[in-house]
Formats: sequence, structure tokens, C-alpha cells
Amino acid sequence: METWARIAVDGAPNEKGGRGMAGKKFSFFSVILSVICVVFVAEACAPAAAIGNAQFFWWIFLILTFLLPYGMVVAELGTTYSGDGGLYDWIRDAFGDKWGARVAWYYWINYPLWIASCATLFPDILGMVFGWEFSMVGKMLVELAFVWIVVVMSFSKVSDSEWILNGGAIIKVAIAVLVGCLGIWYAANNGFANDMSPATFLPKFDGSALTNLSIILFNFMGFEVVCTFASDMKNPEKDIPKAIIYGGIAIAAIYLFASFGIGAAIPQDQIDPDFGMIVAVQTMVGNSPIFALIALAFLVTLFANMASWSFGVNFVADYAAKHQNMPSLFAKENEKTEMPNGAAVIDGVVASLALCLQLIPNETISNNIFWMLFSMNVVFLLLSYIPMFPAFAKLRRVDPDRKRVFTFPFKGVWERVFLIVPAVELVLCVFATIAPLDANGNWSLSGDWSYVIATVFFVVLGEIVRVVSARGRKEEFKGLTPELAAQRLAEEAAEAESE
Repeated sequence: METWARIAVDGAPNEKGGRGMAGKKFSFFSVILSVICVVFVAEACAPAAAIGNAQFFWWIFLILTFLLPYGMVVAELGTTYSGDGGLYDWIRDAFGDKWGARVAWYYWINYPLWIASCATLFPDILGMVFGWEFSMVGKMLVELAFVWIVVVMSFSKVSDSEWILNGGAIIKVAIAVLVGCLGIWYAANNGFANDMSPATFLPKFDGSALTNLSIILFNFMGFEVVCTFASDMKNPEKDIPKAIIYGGIAIAAIYLFASFGIGAAIPQDQIDPDFGMIVAVQTMVGNSPIFALIALAFLVTLFANMASWSFGVNFVADYAAKHQNMPSLFAKENEKTEMPNGAAVIDGVVASLALCLQLIPNETISNNIFWMLFSMNVVFLLLSYIPMFPAFAKLRRVDPDRKRVFTFPFKGVWERVFLIVPAVELVLCVFATIAPLDANGNWSLSGDWSYVIATVFFVVLGEIVRVVSARGRKEEFKGLTPELAAQRLAEEAAEAESE
């Protein structure tokens, strides 16, 4: 599909080629599976289960206060504004190049850090299945192999990778359902591993509440990625909102069932947040073929998850680079497939460098490398979403005449409430992730400031990248005004008539 008449920085129309309507297209079933593949993260079930029975309260609370408004905002924006930029495009249209560049950086940098964190799981899980012990060199080779296989997978076109998205989603759901069923079976034969009295299902509003909020909220991230698949869908205007709503309900149910299974078999204080799902299965069935099968299938889902995210993240970085909001290397595309191979290669380089932190002779780093990388991934992913809610409100105000296939159902005071609450939750979750905590889990000046330092480092680096990327740009785009929005509509209408 050709997306025409995008307004350039100087206000004139320019043509942006899409990835083409010709060729293979996603069915709606494939769209649903792609949503599950992108959003459902199997390794996130264990941290949620570690919350205990109070997780059910937090799941329901965040479904109502975050998932529903977030999903409806994405559904309206994704079906109203066409383009490959997704989240970046919406925020740039609302607030201009400066905020567009920041969001593009935050959204992108989270991804190679996430790849690296997932890579660190591979050697340990292979060791649990096969009894292998890796030297540091062997461990690094396995991790780097994972990183660069993901990079190569991301070279393929989205529509040609339908089997990755569909297969990954099916395997993820199968693992989650099997873990949930095994947990119930184990509890039926051995009793529940945790206290199941009604009081345990009530939340504690103490220092741990924000951490719980952060763990579960992260599990809802990613619905906007499906909007970057729009040109590969048969009917994106109808498929996107339905996929977000149906996919969101399905994903929440899958998370709850898998987390319940883990909590049924493993005492809350013994759930390993790194390998909780794998350890839980091992506890229930021992080192049996079932354990090996689930563990290896889990590793396969890591490939699928990273590959599916690459399609969205790399297209956003590529698109931002074309507006000089990211370095030009990100805009290097394969001439045949039009895939953003430049961004993919940079993903691999940054993830590989992040893994080299393990070579530093420091036990704190080597023992916590997964959480160091994963926490930074969470911080920057959440940061990238915060401006989306005010951007949505502004675009509704300055561009009211644009046709909206799906409309956010709230107006006035309720609209403000359902936009402010999710944004505040994101801010609180970022704070909970980087806040220095003492031994009791309370905020303290004597706590670990490494996450704060790392966050500041990447934010400052992003500002440098933003300024350098903008060099040579004739004029900065400062966001849509009502006049510019009207001009854009007129240009698009003229282009449609000429076709």
C-alpha cells in the first residue's frame, strides 16, 4: 500500500513508499497470533507469580486502568494515522522533531538491551537441560550466537516471516497452558505450595506495590507494534482495533493461568525471577522429557519474541532516521526487501557490547547481568510510552476533521482521566524500576544507584544522538497545527483523486 502526501518538514507534501499491498497478506487469525507473539513474554510469568496471590488484584486493576485505555488509544491512532513510524510518528506529529527523536531513541535502545538480557538465559537453560557447564568463553559464544541469529531473522520481510509470528505465538500459548495445567495437577497431588486463604489475595499498599505494578504493566507493552504491520494486513482498519481488544483479553488470561500454575507449585519466596517458569516445571516433573521439551520450547519463543519486536522497533528507527531524528545508518535498507537492515545490524552490535559487561571482573555484575540489562530495557520501553497519552489528546484537538475508523469512547473529564491515569502509572513504574532500594526494599540514599546512573547515561546519550542526527536539517518540524493538519488532509484528498 502506498502511503501518500505525508507533510515534510517544510510543510510541503512528500511521497513515502510503503511496503506494498501486493503479495502475501496476514489473515485476521495471523494478526491475532502476531499480537500474542509480540506482547506475551513467557519469561515474564515468573516475576508476576513471585508477587503471590495479590497478583490477581494487580492484573485486574491494570487491565481496567492501563490496558483498556492504552489499547483504545493505540487502536484509534493506529487506524487514523498511516505510516511506518507508529509510536514515533504519533508523538512527532503532536510535539515535533525533538520529542519524536527522544521517543525514537528510547523505543529503540530498549530493544538491543532486551536481546542481550534474553541471551544471558540461553547458556543456563541449556545447562539445566543437558547438564552442560560453560566456561566464560563458551557462555559468551552461545549468547552472541543468539544475538546474531535474531539479527539475521530480522532481515526477512514481515509477511514472509508469518510462520515465525504464528509459530512463536502457538508455542508460547502451549507452554503457558501446559505450565498452568501442571501447576494445578501438582497442587492436586501435593497441596498448594502457598497459602490460599482469602486474605492473601488482597494487595499490600507498601513499598512493594510499585514494583508489582511495574512487573505486570511491562507485560502489556507492545500492542502498537502491530500497527507497523498495517501494510501487510488484508484489512488493517478493522483488524487492528479488533486484534488489540481480543489479543489483550487473551494475553491477560494466558498470563494469569501460567502465573497461577507456577504459584500453585512453588512457594512464593522460592520463585526464581530469572528462571522461575523453567524451575517450576523442573520441580513438578523433574528432569523428565517433559521438562526438556518445555525448556527447549521456551528458548525457541525467545527467538520468536525478539524477531517479532525487531519488525516494529527497527522500522520506527529507520523511519525516524529518514526525518534526521536518528543516525543515518538506521535508514540503510535492503534494496530488494526494503527491510531496515542497518538498524538490525546496529541492534546486534549494541547487544554484543552489552554482553561484554560480563567480562568485567565484578561478581555483582556477573551475578545480576540479566536483571541489569532487563531493567534498563523496561525503563526505556516505559519511558517511550509516556508522551503517547498527551500526544493523543493534542492530535484530537488540532486534527479533529480526520476520519477515525475507531474512536476512543470517552470525552471531556473521563477522557482526561483515562489518559492521565495510565501516564502516571508509567511514571511510577519507571521510578520503581530505577529507584535505589535498601535491604528492606525501601527507597534509600544508601541504596543501589547503578540503575539511576545507567538511566541518566542513556538519556544523555540520546540527547547527543538527537542533536547530531539533526545536523544539516533545513527546518525543524514543531508538530501539527490546525492549519497544517487541514493542509495535510487536502493534499491526501488530492492524491486520492489523482489515483
